[in-house]
Amino acid sequence: MRRSMLLSCPLDEAVAYLEDFGRTEEWDPGTVRCVRVDEGPVRPGSSWRNTSRFRGRTSELLYRLEAREPARLMFVGKNKTVTATDDMTFEARSATETALTYVGSLKFHGLAKLATPFLRTEFERLGDGVTERLPAAVAKHYR
Repeated sequence: MRRSMLLSCPLDEAVAYLEDFGRTEEWDPGTVRCVRVDEGPVRPGSSWRNTSRFRGRTSELLYRLEAREPARLMFVGKNKTVTATDDMTFEARSATETALTYVGSLKFHGLAKLATPFLRTEFERLGDGVTERLPAAVAKHYR
């Protein structure tokens, strides 16, 4: 799933908002709850326990911030069934606008791999929800 959107804030503020994965509750329609499991400043290695609902089923993944660069964030979430990757790249369009390219992927393990082709449409629909909610969540945070 790949989505592009325009955020109404400077690049550094967009990255600062999205680096706290606990905020997925505000912009990801699949996230039911997301809680930080470590302490201190957010940095590569910081982790969150994310509870998501997908196709009516609830699952829990442990997400970790794998990359934090001035214009890129990458989170990887894992459980025994799936590895989820959320890769975000940012580009300043002006002093007050930032383009975000959001790439999300799911890699199923074991027998769950067989379901991969059937879940694509649902995952794309989830991406549409992120596109609708994320820019508004950022704007609300920086008003």
